Amino acid sequence: MLRYGCNRFLGLGQRTPQTGAQGVLVRLYHERVVDHYNNPRNVGSFDKNDPTVGTGLVGAPACGDVMKLQIKVDEKTGQITDACFKTFGCGSAIASSSVATEWIKGRQKEEVLTIKNTEIAKHLSLPPVKLHCSMLAEDAIKAAVKDYEAKRVKAGTSGNAKEDEATHA
Repeated sequence: MLRYGCNRFLGLGQRTPQTGAQGVLVRLYHERVVDHYNNPRNVGSFDKNDPTVGTGLVGAPACGDVMKLQIKVDEKTGQITDACFKTFGCGSAIASSSVATEWIKGRQKEEVLTIKNTEIAKHLSLPPVKLHCSMLAEDAIKAAVKDYEAKRVKAGTSGNAKEDEATHA
């Protein structure tokens, strides 16, 4: 039922194409958004108590979207080895989460902090009214890295082998 309603809202479940006043086909979402909504990548969750996992939980009170993005970090290299998400929200929020997890896998945790919501929004061709979805993804990435680093401090390590060696030398 939910899938039917969402597909109908996205303009995917209609037998006759929607047309505007000029007879031009109207598409509500870019094909990348539809693809990531219909086939989201990296959906799931990790054990939040795992010391190699960072969890970012963010929400947008204005629209009700909630995004949980988690990263799994190699403690020796600082590289993000895996990422997953669970999002309660619109198609744009789900697509933004899916893209974010694809982009951060295999990168250094410091490097993913440079990913901007504008890059995600441009990649998905989000309209201005949906920019908050890409902002949630950027905020979730930052929150996940911050959570991972907070766990490292609590455990007494930085998560970076070179820094730990210098500290203990």
